[in-house]
Formats: sequence, C-alpha cells, structure tokens
Amino acid sequence: MISCEKAKLICNKAQYKEASFFEKIKLKMHLFICKACAGHSKKNGQLTELCSKANLHSLSEGDKELMKQKLYSDE
Repeated sequence: MISCEKAKLICNKAQYKEASFFEKIKLKMHLFICKACAGHSKKNGQLTELCSKANLHSLSEGDKELMKQKLYSDE
C-alpha cells in the first residue's frame, strides 16, 4: 500500500498522463481504501476538465520578459 503523499504525487502525474501503468494500479488500490485521497483525485480531475474547457494559454517567454521589464521600470 502506498502513502497518501505518494498517492497525491501519482494522482498529479496521472492528470498529465505521466503516470506509469503500475503507478495507476497502485493509485486505484489506494483510492479504493482512502476516501480522502479519492475526494482529492475527483476534484483534481474536475479541475483538469475545467481548465481544458477554458482553453487556457500561458504567456510566451518573450511576453513574460516584457512584463518583468515593465514591472521593474515602474518602481
């Protein structure tokens, strides 16, 4: 049996499709027994789904650098 901390890490990896087959099996077994982690996993999945529906995009490295320059020039 894996710890809740390990289950949380695997849950996050699974969210981004980075978890191995065996990690997913260990996670499923843990979630069957631990209702707290099962709740976390469910909310994590809902958050992922909402983010994909929102079609979120991050700033490019150039835009980030420009924003930093503007923030520091205003001081």
